[in-house]
Amino acid sequence: MTLTFDLYVFLFGQVNVALNKPAYILDQHNRGNNRTDASNAVDGRKSDLRWNGGQCAVSELKQTATWWVNLTTIHSIHNITIYFRTENDLQIFYGKWSIHYLGFSVYVSNTTDRTQGTLCYKDDNFTLHTIPAVFTTTCPVHGQYVIYYNERRPGVTYPRGYSTDVVSNLCEVEVYGCPGGFYGPYCSNACPDTNCYCHLETGTCQGCIPGYQGYLCKSACDRGYYGAECQQECRHCRDFTQCFHTNGSCLTGCEAGYHGQKCEAPCPYGLFGPDCREKCNGTCNGCNRFNGSCDSGCNPGWQGYECQDGNEEFSNT
Repeated sequence: MTLTFDLYVFLFGQVNVALNKPAYILDQHNRGNNRTDASNAVDGRKSDLRWNGGQCAVSELKQTATWWVNLTTIHSIHNITIYFRTENDLQIFYGKWSIHYLGFSVYVSNTTDRTQGTLCYKDDNFTLHTIPAVFTTTCPVHGQYVIYYNERRPGVTYPRGYSTDVVSNLCEVEVYGCPGGFYGPYCSNACPDTNCYCHLETGTCQGCIPGYQGYLCKSACDRGYYGAECQQECRHCRDFTQCFHTNGSCLTGCEAGYHGQKCEAPCPYGLFGPDCREKCNGTCNGCNRFNGSCDSGCNPGWQGYECQDGNEEFSNT
Protein backbone atom coordinates (compact mmCIF):
# COMPACT_ATOMS: atom_id res chain seq x y z
CA MET A 1 0.00 0.00 0.00
CA THR A 2 1.26 3.47 -0.88
CA LEU A 3 0.91 5.83 2.07
CA THR A 4 -0.44 9.31 1.55
CA PHE A 5 1.49 12.06 3.30
CA ASP A 6 -1.22 12.65 5.92
CA LEU A 7 -1.53 8.94 6.68
CA TYR A 8 2.26 8.64 6.92
CA VAL A 9 2.47 11.43 9.49
CA PHE A 10 -0.43 9.92 11.44
CA LEU A 11 1.12 6.44 11.52
CA PHE A 12 4.76 7.31 12.06
CA GLY A 13 4.49 10.64 13.85
CA GLN A 14 7.44 12.44 12.27
CA VAL A 15 7.72 16.05 13.35
CA ASN A 16 8.23 19.30 11.46
CA VAL A 17 11.97 19.66 12.03
CA ALA A 18 12.09 23.01 10.17
CA LEU A 19 9.90 24.82 12.70
CA ASN A 20 11.58 28.03 13.93
CA LYS A 21 14.95 27.10 12.45
CA PRO A 22 17.25 29.74 10.85
CA ALA A 23 16.21 30.69 7.32
CA TYR A 24 17.51 32.83 4.44
CA ILE A 25 15.93 34.46 1.39
CA LEU A 26 17.69 36.01 -1.59
CA ASP A 27 16.55 39.51 -2.55
CA GLN A 28 14.00 39.98 0.23
CA HIS A 29 11.14 42.31 -0.65
CA ASN A 30 11.30 45.39 1.57
CA ARG A 31 14.62 44.25 2.98
CA GLY A 32 14.72 44.44 6.75
CA ASN A 33 10.93 44.33 7.05
CA ASN A 34 9.86 41.53 9.41
CA ARG A 35 6.64 41.06 7.47
CA THR A 36 8.55 39.61 4.49
CA ASP A 37 11.44 37.95 6.34
CA ALA A 38 12.73 34.47 5.47
CA SER A 39 11.85 33.23 8.97
CA ASN A 40 8.12 33.70 8.32
CA ALA A 41 8.18 30.52 6.22
CA VAL A 42 9.17 28.40 9.23
CA ASP A 43 7.17 30.04 12.02
CA GLY A 44 4.30 27.54 11.92
CA ARG A 45 1.74 30.16 10.82
CA LYS A 46 -0.13 29.67 7.55
CA SER A 47 -3.55 31.23 8.07
CA ASP A 48 -2.78 34.42 6.11
CA LEU A 49 -1.07 33.79 2.78
CA ARG A 50 -0.91 37.44 1.67
CA TRP A 51 2.42 39.07 0.89
CA ASN A 52 2.00 41.60 3.71
CA GLY A 53 0.24 39.36 6.21
CA GLY A 54 3.46 38.80 8.18
CA GLN A 55 3.35 35.02 7.68
CA CYS A 56 5.21 34.71 4.36
CA ALA A 57 8.77 35.00 3.12
CA VAL A 58 8.62 37.35 0.13
CA SER A 59 11.30 38.14 -2.46
CA GLU A 60 11.63 40.59 -5.32
CA LEU A 61 10.90 39.49 -8.88
CA LYS A 62 14.31 38.43 -10.23
CA GLN A 63 15.91 35.92 -12.60
CA THR A 64 17.02 33.80 -9.64
CA ALA A 65 15.08 32.91 -6.49
CA THR A 66 16.51 31.09 -3.49
CA TRP A 67 15.24 30.36 0.01
CA TRP A 68 16.66 27.86 2.49
CA VAL A 69 16.20 26.63 6.03
CA ASN A 70 19.07 25.41 8.20
CA LEU A 71 17.95 22.43 10.29
CA THR A 72 21.16 23.09 12.35
CA THR A 73 22.21 19.42 12.26
CA ILE A 74 21.87 16.62 9.73
CA HIS A 75 18.36 15.16 9.82
CA SER A 76 16.66 12.13 8.30
CA ILE A 77 14.00 13.63 6.04
CA HIS A 78 10.87 12.03 4.63
CA ASN A 79 8.48 14.72 3.32
CA ILE A 80 8.69 18.41 2.43
CA THR A 81 5.58 20.57 2.11
CA ILE A 82 5.52 24.09 0.66
CA TYR A 83 2.69 26.60 1.04
CA PHE A 84 2.99 29.16 -1.75
CA ARG A 85 1.76 32.73 -1.40
CA THR A 86 -1.81 32.88 -2.73
CA GLU A 87 -3.11 36.20 -1.40
CA ASN A 88 -5.82 34.02 0.20
CA ASP A 89 -7.50 33.84 -3.20
CA LEU A 90 -6.87 30.99 -5.64
CA GLN A 91 -8.11 33.11 -8.54
CA ILE A 92 -5.31 35.57 -7.83
CA PHE A 93 -2.84 32.71 -7.34
CA TYR A 94 -3.62 31.10 -10.70
CA GLY A 95 -4.28 34.37 -12.47
CA LYS A 96 -1.11 36.21 -11.44
CA TRP A 97 1.43 34.35 -9.30
CA SER A 98 1.56 30.68 -10.33
CA ILE A 99 3.64 31.49 -13.43
CA HIS A 100 6.48 32.72 -11.20
CA TYR A 101 6.75 29.34 -9.41
CA LEU A 102 6.78 27.09 -12.47
CA GLY A 103 10.03 25.18 -12.89
CA PHE A 104 11.01 25.34 -9.21
CA SER A 105 13.35 22.85 -7.54
CA VAL A 106 13.77 21.51 -4.01
CA TYR A 107 17.16 20.32 -2.77
CA VAL A 108 18.52 18.81 0.44
CA SER A 109 22.18 19.52 1.15
CA ASN A 110 24.69 19.53 3.97
CA THR A 111 25.71 23.07 2.95
CA THR A 112 23.97 26.11 1.50
CA ASP A 113 25.30 25.06 -1.92
CA ARG A 114 22.44 23.21 -3.60
CA THR A 115 24.80 21.69 -6.18
CA GLN A 116 26.50 19.71 -3.40
CA GLY A 117 23.20 18.22 -2.29
CA THR A 118 20.41 15.98 -3.56
CA LEU A 119 17.75 17.18 -5.98
CA CYS A 120 14.49 16.06 -4.37
CA TYR A 121 12.14 17.56 -6.90
CA LYS A 122 12.32 19.49 -10.19
CA ASP A 123 9.10 20.80 -11.71
CA ASP A 124 8.94 19.99 -15.41
CA ASN A 125 5.26 19.08 -15.57
CA PHE A 126 3.06 21.71 -13.89
CA THR A 127 1.29 24.47 -15.81
CA LEU A 128 0.03 27.78 -14.50
CA HIS A 129 -3.34 26.09 -13.97
CA THR A 130 -2.16 22.82 -12.37
CA ILE A 131 0.62 23.81 -9.97
CA PRO A 132 -0.75 23.20 -6.45
CA ALA A 133 -0.94 26.04 -3.96
CA VAL A 134 0.25 23.54 -1.34
CA PHE A 135 2.94 21.22 -2.69
CA THR A 136 4.29 18.07 -1.04
CA THR A 137 7.12 15.83 -2.18
CA THR A 138 8.70 12.74 -0.66
CA CYS A 139 12.46 13.07 -0.22
CA PRO A 140 13.93 10.23 1.90
CA VAL A 141 17.45 11.61 2.29
CA HIS A 142 19.71 13.00 5.01
CA GLY A 143 20.80 16.63 5.15
CA GLN A 144 20.98 19.89 7.06
CA TYR A 145 19.66 22.44 4.55
CA VAL A 146 16.40 22.34 2.61
CA ILE A 147 16.71 24.68 -0.37
CA TYR A 148 14.02 26.12 -2.65
CA TYR A 149 15.41 27.32 -5.98
CA ASN A 150 14.12 28.69 -9.27
CA GLU A 151 15.61 30.56 -12.21
CA ARG A 152 15.04 32.10 -15.62
CA ARG A 153 18.31 32.05 -17.52
CA PRO A 154 19.02 34.34 -20.48
CA GLY A 155 18.98 32.52 -23.79
CA VAL A 156 17.03 29.55 -22.42
CA THR A 157 13.65 28.73 -23.95
CA TYR A 158 11.12 27.85 -21.27
CA PRO A 159 7.76 26.11 -21.70
CA ARG A 160 4.75 28.15 -22.65
CA GLY A 161 3.20 29.89 -19.67
CA TYR A 162 6.43 30.44 -17.75
CA SER A 163 7.11 33.96 -16.50
CA THR A 164 10.27 35.87 -17.36
CA ASP A 165 11.16 36.20 -13.66
CA VAL A 166 10.75 34.19 -10.45
CA VAL A 167 10.12 34.66 -6.73
CA SER A 168 10.56 32.89 -3.40
CA ASN A 169 7.12 33.76 -2.04
CA LEU A 170 6.79 30.93 0.48
CA CYS A 171 4.35 31.16 3.36
CA GLU A 172 5.34 27.93 5.11
CA VAL A 173 7.88 25.20 4.46
CA GLU A 174 7.42 22.07 6.57
CA VAL A 175 10.11 19.40 6.68
CA TYR A 176 8.96 16.14 8.24
CA GLY A 177 11.53 13.71 9.55
CA CYS A 178 13.76 13.02 12.55
CA PRO A 179 17.04 14.31 13.90
CA GLY A 180 19.91 12.13 12.72
CA GLY A 181 20.21 9.05 14.92
CA PHE A 182 16.49 8.62 15.68
CA TYR A 183 13.51 6.93 14.08
CA GLY A 184 10.01 5.66 14.78
CA PRO A 185 6.88 7.33 16.17
CA TYR A 186 7.68 10.92 17.10
CA CYS A 187 11.39 10.14 16.61
CA SER A 188 11.38 8.37 19.97
CA ASN A 189 13.77 5.51 19.14
CA ALA A 190 17.55 5.72 18.84
CA CYS A 191 18.98 4.08 15.72
CA PRO A 192 20.29 0.62 16.70
CA ASP A 193 23.58 1.16 14.84
CA THR A 194 25.24 4.10 16.54
CA ASN A 195 27.10 5.54 13.56
CA CYS A 196 24.21 5.23 11.08
CA TYR A 197 21.47 7.40 9.73
CA CYS A 198 18.64 4.94 9.90
CA HIS A 199 15.36 4.36 8.06
CA LEU A 200 12.65 6.50 9.63
CA GLU A 201 10.24 3.56 9.93
CA THR A 202 12.37 0.44 10.38
CA GLY A 203 15.59 1.75 11.95
CA THR A 204 17.79 -0.05 9.41
CA CYS A 205 21.08 1.61 8.50
CA GLN A 206 20.83 3.84 5.41
CA GLY A 207 24.05 5.82 5.57
CA CYS A 208 26.92 6.81 7.81
CA ILE A 209 27.26 9.87 9.99
CA PRO A 210 30.35 12.00 9.20
CA GLY A 211 33.56 10.19 10.07
CA TYR A 212 32.45 6.61 9.48
CA GLN A 213 32.23 4.11 6.64
CA GLY A 214 31.79 0.44 5.81
CA TYR A 215 29.30 -2.20 6.91
CA LEU A 216 26.86 -0.70 9.42
CA CYS A 217 29.27 2.27 9.55
CA LYS A 218 31.50 0.52 12.08
CA SER A 219 34.81 1.78 10.62
CA ALA A 220 36.28 5.24 11.05
CA CYS A 221 37.56 7.07 7.96
CA ASP A 222 40.96 6.06 6.64
CA ARG A 223 43.92 8.12 7.87
CA GLY A 224 44.03 11.46 6.11
CA TYR A 225 40.28 11.63 5.44
CA TYR A 226 37.25 12.79 7.37
CA GLY A 227 33.64 13.95 7.18
CA ALA A 228 30.59 12.83 5.21
CA GLU A 229 31.31 9.59 3.35
CA CYS A 230 34.98 10.11 4.30
CA GLN A 231 35.42 12.22 1.16
CA GLN A 232 37.24 15.22 2.64
CA GLU A 233 41.02 15.26 2.94
CA CYS A 234 42.88 16.53 6.00
CA ARG A 235 44.49 19.86 5.24
CA HIS A 236 47.74 21.28 6.61
CA CYS A 237 48.09 19.25 9.80
CA ARG A 238 51.62 18.90 11.16
CA ASP A 239 51.20 15.20 10.49
CA PHE A 240 48.95 15.41 7.41
CA THR A 241 47.34 12.03 8.17
CA GLN A 242 46.40 13.05 11.70
CA CYS A 243 43.06 14.79 11.67
CA PHE A 244 39.93 13.88 13.60
CA HIS A 245 37.85 11.62 11.38
CA THR A 246 34.52 13.38 12.07
CA ASN A 247 35.31 17.09 11.64
CA GLY A 248 38.86 17.33 10.25
CA SER A 249 40.42 19.11 13.24
CA CYS A 250 44.18 18.54 13.40
CA LEU A 251 45.24 16.37 16.33
CA THR A 252 48.94 17.30 16.25
CA GLY A 253 48.72 20.99 15.36
CA CYS A 254 49.43 22.76 12.07
CA GLU A 255 52.38 22.66 9.73
CA ALA A 256 54.37 25.83 9.21
CA GLY A 257 52.39 28.69 7.71
CA TYR A 258 48.91 27.67 8.90
CA HIS A 259 46.67 27.87 11.94
CA GLY A 260 43.09 27.15 13.01
CA GLN A 261 41.17 24.04 14.03
CA LYS A 262 41.53 22.45 10.59
CA CYS A 263 44.78 24.26 9.76
CA GLU A 264 43.17 25.88 6.72
CA ALA A 265 43.94 29.53 7.52
CA PRO A 266 47.28 31.08 6.45
CA CYS A 267 49.27 32.86 9.16
CA PRO A 268 48.21 36.46 9.80
CA TYR A 269 50.59 39.27 8.89
CA GLY A 270 53.56 39.33 11.26
CA LEU A 271 53.44 35.64 12.30
CA PHE A 272 55.02 32.49 10.90
CA GLY A 273 55.93 28.88 11.58
CA PRO A 274 53.94 25.90 12.95
CA ASP A 275 50.56 27.08 14.25
CA CYS A 276 51.76 30.65 13.43
CA ARG A 277 53.30 30.91 16.91
CA GLU A 278 56.47 32.75 15.87
CA LYS A 279 56.66 36.53 15.42
CA CYS A 280 58.40 38.03 12.42
CA ASN A 281 61.56 40.03 13.04
CA GLY A 282 60.40 43.56 13.84
CA THR A 283 62.76 44.93 11.21
CA CYS A 284 60.98 43.02 8.41
CA ASN A 285 58.18 44.39 6.31
CA GLY A 286 56.22 41.31 7.26
CA CYS A 287 57.89 37.95 6.65
CA ASN A 288 57.56 34.60 4.93
CA ARG A 289 54.77 32.79 6.80
CA PHE A 290 56.55 29.45 6.48
CA ASN A 291 60.12 30.20 7.60
CA GLY A 292 60.13 33.83 8.78
CA SER A 293 62.54 35.14 6.13
CA CYS A 294 62.15 38.79 5.13
CA ASP A 295 60.98 38.12 1.57
CA SER A 296 58.98 41.35 1.39
CA GLY A 297 61.89 43.60 2.23
CA CYS A 298 62.92 45.55 5.29
CA ASN A 299 61.31 48.29 7.28
CA PRO A 300 62.89 51.74 6.76
CA GLY A 301 66.31 51.92 8.41
CA TRP A 302 67.19 48.23 8.04
CA GLN A 303 68.88 46.05 5.43
CA GLY A 304 70.35 42.60 4.85
CA TYR A 305 68.81 39.18 4.15
CA GLU A 306 67.19 39.07 7.57
CA CYS A 307 66.98 42.87 7.87
CA GLN A 308 69.43 42.58 10.72
CA ASP A 309 71.68 45.48 9.74
CA GLY A 310 70.89 49.13 10.41
CA ASN A 311 70.98 51.32 7.30
CA GLU A 312 73.51 54.07 8.12
CA GLU A 313 72.55 56.18 5.10
CA PHE A 314 68.93 56.21 6.22
CA SER A 315 69.82 56.89 9.85
CA ASN A 316 72.03 59.92 8.92
CA THR A 317 69.38 61.65 6.82
